[in-house]
Amino acid sequence: MNAVRAEFLKLSRSLSWVVVLLLPTAMVLSGVANTLASGQAPADGWHTMWLRSVVVHGMAPLPLGIAIIASLVWRPERQGGNWNALLSGPTSALRIAVVKTAVIATAAAAMQLVLLGVLTVFGRFVFGLPGLLPGEYLAISLLIIAASIPVAAVQSGLSILLPSFATPVACALVASGVSVVLLLADVGALIAVLPHALIARTTQLGTGTFADPGTIGFGDVAAILACTVLLTAAAIAGSAALLARREVRG
Repeated sequence: MNAVRAEFLKLSRSLSWVVVLLLPTAMVLSGVANTLASGQAPADGWHTMWLRSVVVHGMAPLPLGIAIIASLVWRPERQGGNWNALLSGPTSALRIAVVKTAVIATAAAAMQLVLLGVLTVFGRFVFGLPGLLPGEYLAISLLIIAASIPVAAVQSGLSILLPSFATPVACALVASGVSVVLLLADVGALIAVLPHALIARTTQLGTGTFADPGTIGFGDVAAILACTVLLTAAAIAGSAALLARREVRG
């Protein structure tokens, strides 16, 4: 429990919250700007707002945001003698990997909540859309939060493997680009092997964009949850193995 508290304390003192607040806000503002530039109100109400903010967010900005947060979470461990203290301390490699992933995933969940809040405010008060976001989108948001966890685990592992701050972020950008191209080609099985594709596919649920049929079936939800569990477990196991093989620096 002390390790968890310590990690969340470090998170609260980092620049991660700048990413959490600014990135989703920027995505909503971009969608609002596109709508205003068209000179017309959102044609399909909340659905149009969702497409122009959340779906675009999942294609690259969200994975990139998670990657930046992961690099920020691991950054203190690379400073001074922190790396040696981490590797030689009593906390197991597996526990470190789990806690780091949990912290990164929590920040990712906060990003989604910020996006929902900003989207609701602009939809309601700028475009005068009725009520609040339909419950369907709130349910999809929970799936997006779940699908963020394996991305958090993978980016945490990359930050262990690659000491550079920027390189894991660049890897996320490449993975997101590959994911979008393959999802456009209707390679749906990609979500089972690439977490960045999983998160992009999840943001498209029920929208009818790309290869999405426009409806949400039980099979879709079950596949996303199953891939989330399997990819997260594999990424955490890989991260723990990497940590266990790291050497204390002299």
